[in-house]
Amino acid sequence: MSEFHVVPGAVIKDILASQAHSMVARIEQAYLQHHAGQTVNPDSYFLRFPQQPANRIIALPASLEGEDAVAGIKWISSFPGNVAQHKPRASAVVILNDRETGYPYACLEGAQISAVRTAASAVSGAYWLNGQSRRAGSVGFIGAGVIARNIARMLAVEGWDIDQAVVHDFDEASTLALKGYVEQIDLCTAHAGSLQQALAADLVVFATTAGEPYVKPPMAFRAGQVVLNISLRDIAPQLLLEANNLCDDVEHCMKANTSPHLAEQLTGNRDFMNGTLAALISNEVSLDPAKPSIFSPFGLGVLDLALSKFIVDVALAESRAVAIDSFFGETLRWN
Repeated sequence: MSEFHVVPGAVIKDILASQAHSMVARIEQAYLQHHAGQTVNPDSYFLRFPQQPANRIIALPASLEGEDAVAGIKWISSFPGNVAQHKPRASAVVILNDRETGYPYACLEGAQISAVRTAASAVSGAYWLNGQSRRAGSVGFIGAGVIARNIARMLAVEGWDIDQAVVHDFDEASTLALKGYVEQIDLCTAHAGSLQQALAADLVVFATTAGEPYVKPPMAFRAGQVVLNISLRDIAPQLLLEANNLCDDVEHCMKANTSPHLAEQLTGNRDFMNGTLAALISNEVSLDPAKPSIFSPFGLGVLDLALSKFIVDVALAESRAVAIDSFFGETLRWN
């Protein structure tokens, strides 16, 4: 039986920073494993609160096969009201289970892992939807929170060549904070702008807490634009029908009234979907250059597991994980 270890947030932050250059490649590998049927990734489970409809806690169980086989679950809360108290909206833990015994062997602070895997997924999508190019004249950030900050940082880590950023958020302090951060990390120059200005960028990043679409016709995306639909519910379904559409897992994406789910309800089919990012990476799907391209990743638990397993392995190798003595009350069936 394995010992039980806790990996604190400070250790995770340091490992993620020192290994930032490898995050996109690790996420792409997990996507390809999922595409090859080497994962188990059930539906996410949403715990909602009738008296607090904006709040939710989500369980994402999953397992990875292969050399680094592991099972586990991410338990992540989203409480938008935290922002008004200057606290992050999301908090999370990840539990890893041994595949031989089923025993849990590690607990990790999960919000940072979730944010980095989301950013790495987004930046991978941007690269492949942008014709395997890391060049964009402009990037528009719609929503200026933790996810947008992590995406900006991952764009810088991956060496994107961008001239300018437009930041749009209802909260002025958040707008100014992200604007300053984009310039601090030398991604590009940045300025605050309107929704329309952000929507006109070559690369558009949606990272909001919107519950239903507000980007509707006559608004439109143009041919060649790359749109990262990270928050999933900002874009009206009619706009998806005029675009190339990719996601991380089609079945997962068609639920919870995401923009693709609304498009499916509108049309009665999924013909508007080109396929998954992994299929694009594998050269199994093609994109129409006369259309904008939208990436709508629902967020797969296997991505959190892949990064969490890597972090635990590094933390154990460097003796930076905290062992919890006598965590298991009984270690034998009969004493």
